[in-house]
Amino acid sequence: MSSAAEQETVQEGVRGESPGPLPAVGVNGRHRETGARRPAVWPGAPTPLGARFRVGPDGVAGTNFALWAGGAESVELCLFGDEGGSVTETRLPLTELTHEIWHGFVPEVRPGQRYGFRVHGRWDPWTGARWNPAKLLLDPYARAVDGEFELPAEVYGHVRDWPQQHVADTVRDDRDSAPYVPKGVVVHDDAPDDEWMDDRRPKTPWADSVIYELHVRGFTKLHPGIPEELRGTYAGLAHPAAIEHLLRLGVTAVELLPVHQYAHEDHLLRRGLRNYWGYNSIGYFAPHAAYSASGTTGQQVGEFKRMVRALHDAGIEVILDVVYNHTAEAGELGPTLSLRGIDNRGYYRLQSDARTYADYTGCGNTLHVVQPHVLRLITDSLRYWVTEMGVDGFRFDLAAALARSMHDVDMLSPFLAVIAQDPVLRRVKLIAEPWDVGNGGYQVGAFPPLWTEWNDRYRDAVRDFWRGALPDVRDLGYRLSGSSDLYAWGGRRPYASINFVTAHDGFTLRDLVSYEQKHNEANGEGNRDGTNDNRSWNCGAEGGTDDARINALRRRQLRNLLTTLLVSTGVPMLVAGDEMGRTQGGSNNAYCQDNEVSWVDWSLREQPGPRGLLELTTRLLALRHAHPVLRRRAFFSGRARAADGLRDLAWFTPHGAEMTERDWYAPASTLALYLSGRDIPGRDARGAEVTDDSFLTVLHAADRPTSFHLPGPPWAQAYELVVDTSREDQETAPGTVHLGGETVTVPARSVLLLRVRT
Repeated sequence: MSSAAEQETVQEGVRGESPGPLPAVGVNGRHRETGARRPAVWPGAPTPLGARFRVGPDGVAGTNFALWAGGAESVELCLFGDEGGSVTETRLPLTELTHEIWHGFVPEVRPGQRYGFRVHGRWDPWTGARWNPAKLLLDPYARAVDGEFELPAEVYGHVRDWPQQHVADTVRDDRDSAPYVPKGVVVHDDAPDDEWMDDRRPKTPWADSVIYELHVRGFTKLHPGIPEELRGTYAGLAHPAAIEHLLRLGVTAVELLPVHQYAHEDHLLRRGLRNYWGYNSIGYFAPHAAYSASGTTGQQVGEFKRMVRALHDAGIEVILDVVYNHTAEAGELGPTLSLRGIDNRGYYRLQSDARTYADYTGCGNTLHVVQPHVLRLITDSLRYWVTEMGVDGFRFDLAAALARSMHDVDMLSPFLAVIAQDPVLRRVKLIAEPWDVGNGGYQVGAFPPLWTEWNDRYRDAVRDFWRGALPDVRDLGYRLSGSSDLYAWGGRRPYASINFVTAHDGFTLRDLVSYEQKHNEANGEGNRDGTNDNRSWNCGAEGGTDDARINALRRRQLRNLLTTLLVSTGVPMLVAGDEMGRTQGGSNNAYCQDNEVSWVDWSLREQPGPRGLLELTTRLLALRHAHPVLRRRAFFSGRARAADGLRDLAWFTPHGAEMTERDWYAPASTLALYLSGRDIPGRDARGAEVTDDSFLTVLHAADRPTSFHLPGPPWAQAYELVVDTSREDQETAPGTVHLGGETVTVPARSVLLLRVRT
């Protein structure tokens, strides 16, 4: 242990210095700087940013490199090759500087070339300056990445083993990180076979959309119809066997968990685990290389595009879950992989002491989106994925962090303003996760028009109703009918609400009815990770059981939850495997479980219970697609028509009477809603009125049957039973007819969906 005076001497010795020249040979000789003649570097151009292969002056082919590095003193381009079994590095100074962009054109550098940057500048963590040219940096605009990040001490800009951990990040580490970090890859962006035509896109209207959240690796890893060498990859998702399931199910869009290049956290690697979900991005233009079956030196780009094409050909849109709120570099004790070493103060929100980071994400850092160059990085990335990679939309992780101006969430923030006027981005699907972990970060219902939102109030109300925890049905009524209390402003529509009961984060649907406590022990964090607020009910036993009664009740609850979701107004989102009863063994935070815990178990399709659930889901989605009354484009008015007193939306008590104000405030386990197909606002493409069948949905969450008096004329002459979730086999349910005014028995814990017959 050194004294305080000795510590201060070391600190002052590194403050404000620019490191000298680096050694030619890396650690253990695995990596060395070549002594061969260095290529010429022509001035090149400051735009576009990144590495762009092109034909330069005098018809010479090569690559233009451009890097924004505000405040840096100099920048070296590092080109990597193989010579005699070892990796060679050639360092080329970029001497041209235009508006803080360092640039140069290198002749004969072609697609497939691996590269990185070293950026020189002051080392002064007290003012936020963390330049360290010993650390090889990934180009933020790299189109492809070769290799995976290892996290030994050498990749940290600071010395990790300093005796006083609270000053560890202030002492610079001058060891070379190049042997341990992946490299960017030059990609031919303008190859003729990579052109995209707008007419290839399905362009499914929001109101008609059904989203299916899936993980590229987890969805395909165990699929028996996908060749083994393609499982876990983009090519696997493009395989006909994968697409056949999506088509059979009836979803219109896949929402892919993060596919931007990401890194695994140090604490996971030390426990022998890996980041599975991918919410730890480091390359916003590069498809994650580990999901490529064809190669990692640019081939992953073409493979991703072919996947998108295959899904588009099947009429399925591709939405990316994107993480622009933070990066894998974490807080001040995190590694130096890219942005921190390029310009720490320019890319990240820093605290008032400038040494530490403002953390609105819970991941150690927050991108400083109000900075023009950071905003440009994000919007350039978004446009690239739309125009070059063909995707149809984005779901923004912790979107409230992106909407912060200086500190507070601001719906007039630069990020939201730029998106609203961008001619490319304003035309694609935009989904906000409308919260972050900072003060004032919960913003459900607050995002402006063009945006849809994950509606966690829908999730909570539906879960609470079916576990018997709602004090009354006021909130549930809003959620089932499109959440007008949240979204009926500023021209927003019911499809602003992305309705979901489960998501990747939390219990699967089956676990929601099988566990009341989280079981995350396998993550190695003492079961402290993951939420404790699951709003789940295990039906009488925790986890797996041989009790036939409990298992039958669980299957019924699964049918109730899925039916409720798919007949609600708004855009439904399913999670891959929920339609077959996938389990994670009670884990509600499987972010680091890259194994059978997280992968979709396709053998469930052959088991009687899950097979029935899959058939019900398919049937409900087909019903939804066939009936516009179930996917309305405008909110309900609730007003009675003068001619017959009918309403576009009406609510009924079990006695067959319309609900009064008092009924909404009273405890209730039964709720019925009538959707009129004769009062659908809007017209079709030819200007004709849209009409449809009318439906009555009865939801009953009590543990005993109840009598329900079906509303008679003018609501209906008769009703045809379409779905009865109390039945294991739905094929025996349809066709039963009940007269209006008849009293029917609603089984315990069930949903009845009835079509009005006139």
